[in-house]
Amino acid sequence: MTTKYLSIESVSGDVKNRVKEDLKFKTNKFVWRIKFTTELNPATVNNRNLYVTSMNQVPLQTIIRYDSIERCIEIEPLEPYNKDQSYQLHISKNVKSRKGQKLSDDIVIQFKV
Repeated sequence: MTTKYLSIESVSGDVKNRVKEDLKFKTNKFVWRIKFTTELNPATVNNRNLYVTSMNQVPLQTIIRYDSIERCIEIEPLEPYNKDQSYQLHISKNVKSRKGQKLSDDIVIQFKV
């Protein structure tokens, strides 16, 4: 039996079928891992283009890491999420590929830990 530790409440944009939970253990410092199909421009991988907020739009402090070999971004909170409180992960269309391509829309994923 699989236990869901993360509840995806809503997803904007055309990525709903691509958001998956793959957790091995529960933690209140859930790290988002976002995989891209192409290498990104590292200058666009920053806390202005990728961030987490509470539902009242207060930003959480996070660490953002980019692995160019795996084409993957990790967003780790510096403080634990509060149980039963909803948050939003924001991915701006200003995140660009090495060739300057960008997402067609901003993506917002509402979730609860």
